Amino acid sequence: MKNKTVGFIGGGRITQIVLGGFKRVEKMPRQVVVSDINVDVLNKLKEQFPKVDIFLNNKESASQDIVFLALHPPVVRSVLSEVKYYLKPNSIIVSFAPKISIENLSDSLGGFNRIIRMIPNACSIVNSGYNPITFSQSLTEIEREELIKLFSVLGECPILAEEKLEAYAILTAMGPTYLWFQLYELQEIAKSFGLTYQEVKRAILEMLKGTVMTMYESGLSPEEVMDLIPLKPLGSEEGNIKIIYRSKLEALFKKLKV
Repeated sequence: MKNKTVGFIGGGRITQIVLGGFKRVEKMPRQVVVSDINVDVLNKLKEQFPKVDIFLNNKESASQDIVFLALHPPVVRSVLSEVKYYLKPNSIIVSFAPKISIENLSDSLGGFNRIIRMIPNACSIVNSGYNPITFSQSLTEIEREELIKLFSVLGECPILAEEKLEAYAILTAMGPTYLWFQLYELQEIAKSFGLTYQEVKRAILEMLKGTVMTMYESGLSPEEVMDLIPLKPLGSEEGNIKIIYRSKLEALFKKLKV
């Protein structure tokens, strides 16, 4: 797959994340084409990735060997009705959009079915993402292995049943947003206590690794894990935080599964 050309339809955040992951480990495809209707988005991307070719129409992006659909679900179908005329017979479509099934994607592409769905992860920008994928039946085993090798640059890429992808959109794709604002706030508070940036960075990294390891490797129940530390400064707010998690995430999951 290293000699395959790549096109991105949509030049926003996820395209920046994927290209950033490739660039960070010097694994950029030999040719990358990006299209977007917003010239400012394209120019910003070009500044970050000078070798990328940019276009305001989708013809060139859709004519590549691997075509990434980096679009929000509401606009995917309308774009597919256009780009289906530019796809090569052996092209492979990779859709980042939740909610729209392989079957629906294929219908919008006039029956073209060399399709992959992936739930991308922002952490792929530092090659540590968790990007669950589902292949259509039309891709061969060799093609699947080669694609996994390409995607592994971005982090782990477990192959899952398609009906599970929306759950991972909530769990892993959006997961960092549940934590980042808290961790940045914790960082600033710790710095105000006199710790240096490097001291805080190391402490947070090791604390988070240990936190997750304790959840899954200690052999303790959730209640026992949470009882390991007697003083809980945010304990009085735990109930409210749980309510927020359930109300927001369950409602969003229902929307994605409709």
